[in-house]
Amino acid sequence: MLTPSIATFLVTLINVLLLFVILRAVLFKPVTKFMAERSRKIEESLAGAERETAQARQLLEQYQGQLKKADEEAEAIIKSARENAGREAERIIAGGKVQAERMIAAAQERIDSERQAALALFKAEAAALVVAAAGRLLARDLNQEDNRRLAAGLLKEISPGGV
Repeated sequence: MLTPSIATFLVTLINVLLLFVILRAVLFKPVTKFMAERSRKIEESLAGAERETAQARQLLEQYQGQLKKADEEAEAIIKSARENAGREAERIIAGGKVQAERMIAAAQERIDSERQAALALFKAEAAALVVAAAGRLLARDLNQEDNRRLAAGLLKEISPGGV
C-alpha cells in the first residue's frame, strides 16, 4: 500500500500552486480578457441594435404618417371626383331632358301640321264629292229611292275603307 508522505504531499502542493500560477498567467488572464472584450462587443452590438431599432420605429412612424396623409388626400380626390361626376351627370341629364322636350314639341308640331294638312285634304275631297254628288243629282231627276241609293253610295265613299 501506499503511504503518503509529507514530502510527496509538499511536492504535490507546490506543483499544484505552480500549475495554478502558470495557468493563471498563461490561460486565465487571456481568457478573462478575451471574455471581457467579447462581452463589451456584445454590449456594443446590442446598443447598436437598439439604436437601429429605434431608428426603424421612427421611420416606420414617419412612413405610416405619410401613408395616412396619402390616404386622406386620395379620399379627398375621390370625393371631389365623385362630386364633379355627379354635377356633370346632372348637367347631361338636364340637357337630355331639354333636348327630349324639344324633340317632343317638334314631333307634336309635325303631327299637328300633318293633321291640319290631312283635314284640309279631307275637306277638299269631301267638297269635291259633294259637288260631284250634287252634279249627279242635278243631272237627273231622281226619286226618293234614287236619293237613298246615292246617299248610301256617298257614305260608303266617304267612310274609311269604303273606297
